[in-house]
Amino acid sequence: MNSKNQAKQILVTLSQSPYGGTLAREAIDYCLAAAAFEQNVQVLFTGDAVLQLIKDQHPEAIKQKNISKTASALPIYGIENVYADQNSLDLYNLKPENLCLPVTVVSTRQIADLLANSSSTLNF
Repeated sequence: MNSKNQAKQILVTLSQSPYGGTLAREAIDYCLAAAAFEQNVQVLFTGDAVLQLIKDQHPEAIKQKNISKTASALPIYGIENVYADQNSLDLYNLKPENLCLPVTVVSTRQIADLLANSSSTLNF
């Protein structure tokens, strides 16, 4: 077994809105840093966090940096498993084509499987 197979599977669950505080940005920064250190990271956007994924955000009016630009870097850092909760997308009437990066839309049952199959889970 090589070292990649032995790597822990980290599931990072984001549930915070994009601009209500610093936690959303810190979560994305954590994911990028962990991936840079070759950790096997999966990211799940659920609840208000799906708002982080909306394309064409304009947070300049509230003097914030666009978090979707940072989130769209996840695949560049090798984070290929990015998930979005179907119920949360439905709550905000969001479709995958409205999002800033490709995601796998998952059901509540599939989220339970992700949690069960992860070595570690971090909730932001």
